[in-house]
Amino acid sequence: MSKKIAILGSTGSIGTQALEIVRANPDVTVTALAAGSNVELIEKQIREFRPEIAALWDEESAKKLALAVADLPVKVLSGMDGLLEIARHEATDSLLTAVVGMIGIRPTLAAIEAGKDILLANKETLVTAGHLIMPLAQQKGVKILPVDSEHSAIFQSMQGQDKQAIEKILITCSGGPFRGRQKAELKEMTVEDALKHPNWAMGKKITVDCSTLVNKGLEVMEAKWLFDVDYDDIQVVVHPQSIIHSMVQYRDGAVMAQLGLPDMKLPIQYAMFYPYRRPMEGKRLDFFELGTMTFEPANTDNFPGLALALKAGRTGGSMPTVFNAANERAVALFIKGKIKFLEVAELIERCMDEHRVVENPDLEQILAAEAEAYEIIERLK
Repeated sequence: MSKKIAILGSTGSIGTQALEIVRANPDVTVTALAAGSNVELIEKQIREFRPEIAALWDEESAKKLALAVADLPVKVLSGMDGLLEIARHEATDSLLTAVVGMIGIRPTLAAIEAGKDILLANKETLVTAGHLIMPLAQQKGVKILPVDSEHSAIFQSMQGQDKQAIEKILITCSGGPFRGRQKAELKEMTVEDALKHPNWAMGKKITVDCSTLVNKGLEVMEAKWLFDVDYDDIQVVVHPQSIIHSMVQYRDGAVMAQLGLPDMKLPIQYAMFYPYRRPMEGKRLDFFELGTMTFEPANTDNFPGLALALKAGRTGGSMPTVFNAANERAVALFIKGKIKFLEVAELIERCMDEHRVVENPDLEQILAAEAEAYEIIERLK
């Protein structure tokens, strides 16, 4: 079963791990690679995996890349045009979207239109445009295969089950580096503190999102679209050991869970070869070494980002876009040291308070809501 895959975000955490899986499975062909501005790493990837197309978001970086790989038969592109060409590339059957942010929406829509299966590692796509993505995928007969560990766990726990019998989805959460901290302590938390995730190795933005619990809110919104459930039927469960990656409760009371060590390669590989399971090297879960697993509710008083996400999701329309865009910009300010940790949620709330909801936004209205949130934060900061 040969696979032809294109990767958006090839130099990031998910992209590099996906290429490790490709390296171990010689029947997978990489047709295209895209990244932000990391010329050195994507050049190495191009030389090893020999894609037909490569793109960098940054135009100047793309020019440097074109010179660096001038000896190879690879087409080098830049910007959104590059991502869209990769998304539609005829030689591709699956597109892994591992870019961070709303930049992923247009390429995902273009790939679905072109009949490509989507390996989804970009939360923002469904958070802001789930009402556009899911109906189009159904219409085109395209699979949306989740790569996030939580959504992959839910997806795996649904295999062979009656989807109409789902009673509740339980999304697990490590609690991040600040689990158990009080608000008075959180006031003083630095970027370095926020980036010390206890279990997972991820990019800066997502790691900060884990520290605010915003990431879990985005995952709840994504789960609503992926699995066609109501917000009332999704529960966040803090599970510090990150061994149960998520669960599904059925109407007879049975709970199906997917367990494993915290390793993103498993969900990436499962999506890549679904519905088949291939061998994969690595340490196995040892229950005797683990000893115990614990569970507790999420504290939305100390971590209001999760509560704001649920409010945005329930409001619907353009509000999830405002929530997401405000968070993106606020996290960027926090990482640069321009705002304090607790100000991230405060800025999100200010943007949500000022926004007038568009009920069923099209792509242009989604992008306009994003721009509006950016403008509000610019004015406030």
